[in-house]
Amino acid sequence: MTITQQSARPESASGEPTILHWIGGESTAAGSERTAPVTNPATGEVSGRVALARTQDVDAAVAAAAAAFPAWRDTSLARRAQVLFSFRELLNSRKHELAAIITAEHGKVLDDALGEVTRGQEVVEFACGMPHLLKGGFSEGASTKVDVHSMRQPLGPVAIISPFNFPAMVPMWFFPLAIAAGNTVVVKPSEKVPTATVWMAELWKEAGLPDGVFNVVNGDKEAVDALLDNPSIKAVSFVGSTPIAQYVYSRGTANGKRVQALGGAKNHMVVLPDADLDLAADAAVNAGFGSAGERCMAVSALVAVGDIADELVSKIADRTRSLRTGDGLRGCDMGPLVTAAHRDRVAGYIDAGEAAGATVVLDGRVNTSATDQFDAESTPEGPSGFFLGPTLFDHVTTEMPIYTDEIFGPVLSVLRVDAYDDAVQLVNDSPYGNGTAIFTNDGGAARRYQNEIQVGMVGINVPVPVPMAYYSFGGWKNSLFGDTHAHGTEGVHFFTRGKVVTTRWQDPSHGGLNLGFPQND
Repeated sequence: MTITQQSARPESASGEPTILHWIGGESTAAGSERTAPVTNPATGEVSGRVALARTQDVDAAVAAAAAAFPAWRDTSLARRAQVLFSFRELLNSRKHELAAIITAEHGKVLDDALGEVTRGQEVVEFACGMPHLLKGGFSEGASTKVDVHSMRQPLGPVAIISPFNFPAMVPMWFFPLAIAAGNTVVVKPSEKVPTATVWMAELWKEAGLPDGVFNVVNGDKEAVDALLDNPSIKAVSFVGSTPIAQYVYSRGTANGKRVQALGGAKNHMVVLPDADLDLAADAAVNAGFGSAGERCMAVSALVAVGDIADELVSKIADRTRSLRTGDGLRGCDMGPLVTAAHRDRVAGYIDAGEAAGATVVLDGRVNTSATDQFDAESTPEGPSGFFLGPTLFDHVTTEMPIYTDEIFGPVLSVLRVDAYDDAVQLVNDSPYGNGTAIFTNDGGAARRYQNEIQVGMVGINVPVPVPMAYYSFGGWKNSLFGDTHAHGTEGVHFFTRGKVVTTRWQDPSHGGLNLGFPQND
């Protein structure tokens, strides 16, 4: 079997290929007749249709996962690790193929897509160590002739509901650990970017994963609700906006499920007066406009402390002007936004920021056919896709919508404060607590910041502090609902539950069990 052969899909009534579900080890339309368009954001063209699952389709996928669970749970750790290693090797050899799929459906530039695959691959590699990660403890002689040992066991079928902005990486935060620990999985990707997850399902099959261990149902809210309500699903991992994260957490826990729901963010980058402003400006451009700002770890609020703001804003603006926006497959620096509706929503925030009195330093709404920031080669008559240029605001205040709301686009807001304490108070007053960064050459200030700031992930002269896979990812406050972060040791614990066994065997010399040993009278 090859990926190319498995990826052939029937055409819809309108002639576009249809992305189907993956249930029980095969591609299937199941019983749903509903579909939604899949669009190339760089061209605005519909590239395919995706089947939208009905409740019965989700139930079929869950049933396949439940049927596969006993055998996979009882598969040796050595065999599970072998399958993980095989998946890792296949993914590494074909990562460029997956990156191209991501760019075609999400719009991010190819380098960003390759970076996404690489970060997801780190979790796969971490999960390859599951035989070590699941080692329990043992206490001999805890009481007289009594031994105690602990173990961690899988939960059963689990669900993963992932967002549009990282079609490969976010599911890989969860399913490698879930599978390596002995669970079976049902993934519901965003209907905007469905192909990457189905592609990975086919790769799992080639790696030797038994049918039913990894399933994919494409869909919308009906599919999400069906997963949250199905009693066979034991745990749910979710990444998305804060309102939906709250909904998933509430409905899932009400149904007795274990839930980790990662929500939205408003990530601050604090720049102290002693910082290297060239380094800070480079970091702000990369963290603010990379992947068109469609990242939960994007820096959207830069806090300039003291009298450095004028110089820092000028440096950021100079660097931003050189960015080329265009088709992500053509070597541009920034691609389009994922849909026309989202592009218009972000443009509306720029309108609101200007109306509120913020200073527009760089305006991404400008006529795209008449500016150097858009790639003329990919869009010779002006871009037909969902493009919006990088936007830089200065003199932003905390009551403006461009500050209070998660925009999820290429919009960077600069706020000015007088002192370090003002910056800390501003960050801690935010209802979000996903990530933050501080730029400084003062080790004492950095150490104080990492201690005082009420945020789950902190970078010191690192703008996007996403940890390696052997540490856990997740925020505080309205950026996380549930007690457990993604991947790392917390991820292992999320997909397993502890058991303690207390054992006493009577000695045969005291009238216990006769083991049939030879005796010398």
